[in-house]
Amino acid sequence: MERTYNILFAGVGGQGLMLLSAVLGKAAVDAGLDVMTGETHGLAQRSGSIYVHFKIGKPISPLIPYGKADMLIAMEATEALRYIEYLKDDGVIIMSKHIMPAVAETMEVALDKEKKKKYFTLEQVEERVRKVTKNVIALDSLGLSLEAGNTRTENSVLIGSAASCPDFPIPIDDLRKAVLALVPPKTVEANSKAFDLGREAGGACLS
Repeated sequence: MERTYNILFAGVGGQGLMLLSAVLGKAAVDAGLDVMTGETHGLAQRSGSIYVHFKIGKPISPLIPYGKADMLIAMEATEALRYIEYLKDDGVIIMSKHIMPAVAETMEVALDKEKKKKYFTLEQVEERVRKVTKNVIALDSLGLSLEAGNTRTENSVLIGSAASCPDFPIPIDDLRKAVLALVPPKTVEANSKAFDLGREAGGACLS
């Protein structure tokens, strides 16, 4: 690659964000591409916000500067908004439609006797991220994983969706092989189907 392709992964602890990073890392290396990552583990507790910097090409440092990410992959919708400052203008956002309110927000809503406080909605997230880019792929990743036969295949749905983007630098065959190599053997068929469903859904969103 002549330039570096930057991806920021975002999610909450317990979703399998590190597996998502590992799959793309293996796929890139298998394709003969140089990779550099920067991971946060300190907040990788269940429901804590976590993110991974991921660079493909000729990276000098593992961290992505603000406004330089080509793609943001969010396993939870509000995490896409939390890290939107990293995305370049008209970059690509691939995000799950899941909303998982933080514990502090849940407490505020539950204790509001006047019922004035509301959870942040998917519509609000999409409205705000679309001010940065029109290239937003919002997926019902859970629904697609259910269709694939295993609710733990959401990662494969999101990877398949990334593969649908025209300028994504990792070949589709290498992505699929990496997914199937790293998931539990009993889930290979479901993950393969989830990958295909994500690819189809991503292509439909960008068409």
